[in-house]
Amino acid sequence: MSDQPPSSIIAALLHHAATDPDRPCLQWGSETFSYQTVAGLAAGWAEHFLRQGIHRGDRIGLFLPSSPNFLVAYLGVQMAGAVAVLINTQYRQFELNHILADSEPRMVLCDAAGVTYIGAAAGSVGATLVVTTNEVQRKDAVAWRDEVPKPDQLAMLAYTSGTTGRSKGAMLTHSGLLANSRAVGQAWQWTADDNLLLVLPLFHIHGLGVGVHGTLLAGASISLHPRFVPAETLTALRSGQHTLFFGVPTMYTRLIDAFREHASAAAIANPAPTPLPLRLCVAGSAPLAPQTQLEFQRIFGQRILERYGMTETGMNIGNRYDGERRAGTVGVPFPNQEAQVVDVQTRDVLPDGALGEIQVRGPHVFAGYWRNPDATAEVLQADGWFNTGDLGWRSTDGFYTITGRARELIITGGYNVYPREVEELLLNHPAVAECAVLGVPDPDLGEHVVAVIVPSKPAQPPDPAHLTIYCREHLAAYKRPRTFHIMGALPRNAMGKVQKELLKERLGLL
Repeated sequence: MSDQPPSSIIAALLHHAATDPDRPCLQWGSETFSYQTVAGLAAGWAEHFLRQGIHRGDRIGLFLPSSPNFLVAYLGVQMAGAVAVLINTQYRQFELNHILADSEPRMVLCDAAGVTYIGAAAGSVGATLVVTTNEVQRKDAVAWRDEVPKPDQLAMLAYTSGTTGRSKGAMLTHSGLLANSRAVGQAWQWTADDNLLLVLPLFHIHGLGVGVHGTLLAGASISLHPRFVPAETLTALRSGQHTLFFGVPTMYTRLIDAFREHASAAAIANPAPTPLPLRLCVAGSAPLAPQTQLEFQRIFGQRILERYGMTETGMNIGNRYDGERRAGTVGVPFPNQEAQVVDVQTRDVLPDGALGEIQVRGPHVFAGYWRNPDATAEVLQADGWFNTGDLGWRSTDGFYTITGRARELIITGGYNVYPREVEELLLNHPAVAECAVLGVPDPDLGEHVVAVIVPSKPAQPPDPAHLTIYCREHLAAYKRPRTFHIMGALPRNAMGKVQKELLKERLGLL
C-alpha cells in the first residue's frame, strides 16, 4: 500500500488492514474484529453487489439496526463504488415511501424485522430487497484488489431529519467525508490508541460520519453497542476500556438519571467523583443545556465538549479539546473550516456580538441536495458559504453561540423571541426536567409564546401560576409564555431533537 495520505475513508481502512492487519477495529459483545477482517468482510459485500449488477453511482439503501453487519455492508457499498442511502430504522411507511421514491435505490438491505416496514416501499421503486441477519459470517471475508473510490465520487445520501419539513438527501462525497474526519481527528487528537464507546445509531451522520469514519481514519477501535441503555452505558463508561464517548444531550441527562436512581441521597448531594476513565466526552445533534454540562461534571468529573454539526456538513464548530469548554457555546471552527454570522435579510457579514444566521464554508460541505437544485440554491452560495438556517452570534474571542433555528423564531407584536433563551431559563427551574417553547398564531400579536413542560417530578407537576411568576421575574413581557402545557415526554427524533411541529399538532396548536 502507498504511504501517501488516504484519498477516502475506504482507502484508510485498506491501508490499516494491509500494514497492521491484526489491529483491533471493532468490538461487539465478546467478539473482536481486526482491521483485516473488517476489510475482508466489506470486500465480500462489495463483490456480492457487483455480481448482482450494481454499478458505480447506483444507490443502495441500508435499513438496518446498528450491528457489525451494518458496518461491513456500508463499507462494502462504498468499496463497490455505489452510494449508501442511510435510512432511519424508526421510519415507517410515509417516510420510507418518500426516501425510496426520491433516491431510487437499485437494492435495499434490511433484516427480517425490517421487511414488514420497507418491503412494499422497495417493491414500489423496483429495488431488489436483500434480507440479511445482524450477525456477520467471517467465512465471507475476501481480499479486495479493485480500485478505491475517487475523492469526488458520491459516497452517501444522508437524509435530513425532517424536523422543519420534508427530508432531503444530502449528497456527501468521499473527499468531503475525509476532510471532516481529518478536521475532527486533529481537533480532538484522535489516535490509534483510542477506543470509542459507540451507542449512537449508525444510520445517522453523528454515529457513522463522526464516530466510525474518525475511528477508521485514525486506525483506532470501536466498541459498538446495538442501542443506548443508560445503566449499561454507565457501567461500560466506568470500565476503563474506552477513551472516547459521543452522545446526544438526552443521553447525558439519562446517564445523570441512572446515577441518581442507584446512588444514596448523600452521594447525590456530594458525589466527590472519581472521574470517568475517559479522555473525551462529546455532545452534539441538539443543544446541550449548560446545567446538564455542569451537573455531569459535578457527578462524573468530566467536562463535556459540545460541538455543532449537521447532516449537510458533518462537524463545523467545536469547543476546544485542550482549552476552554464554555458552557452554552459550541466553540470555534474546526481546522481548515470557516464560519461567519450574516444578517438574515441583507446577508451582510455582522460584527461580533450581533445576532444573525450562521454560515460555514470548507471542504467538508456537501455537494447539494439530491435531485433538488432549487433547495440547493437556497442554502449553498456560489462562493461556497452554506446557510445553516441556525441563528447565533460570535463572541469577540471567537466562540459561537446558537440561539435557535431561523424557522423557529417567534415574532410577537413586532418583537423577536428566540425559543432557546426562554427554554434555558425554564430549565433552570427545579420543577422542570425538559421543555420546548413554541410560537402559535395570535390574531392580535401575530404569534404568542407557549411553553411545554416535562416535570422533574411527574407526581408533582409545577403550578403554571408559579412558572408565570418565575418568568415575570426574569424575562421581558413579550418573551413570557402565555400558557404552559404539562406533558410526560417531548416527541423527539432519533437524535434527540424535539419535533416541534409534531408537538404543535399533538397539542392542537397549529
